[in-house]
Amino acid sequence: MSILLGILTFVLVVVSLFLILVVLMQKAKSDGGMGAAMGGGVAEATFGADTGNVLSKATINASIVFFILAIGLFLGRIYLHTHSVDRGTALPTIAAPMKAPLPMPSPAMPPAASPAAAPSAPKP
Repeated sequence: MSILLGILTFVLVVVSLFLILVVLMQKAKSDGGMGAAMGGGVAEATFGADTGNVLSKATINASIVFFILAIGLFLGRIYLHTHSVDRGTALPTIAAPMKAPLPMPSPAMPPAASPAAAPSAPKP
């Protein structure tokens, strides 16, 4: 099932690129805009007088295929996710044993006496 979903994903990418190119080849309703800038006139020379019909039909068909593939892949991924069997591909969780906290080591030097407790030196 996973291989089929991979192939369908590749087909979806190809259909998406085709749909982008077909939309960019169409001539805009007004003679300016992105359609003319991206080669809208070239499509007329390629397909002849019925360029609008050919490109419109290609756009409609490609968009139908795009949406069918997108919904099919969505449902396929849901099916794959709900019916998947744990094959041990995930890392196992290992519980570490709890250790008792270590006691704080005693300081090497005794704490310094506070200045009030220390005897003061006689003043000369």
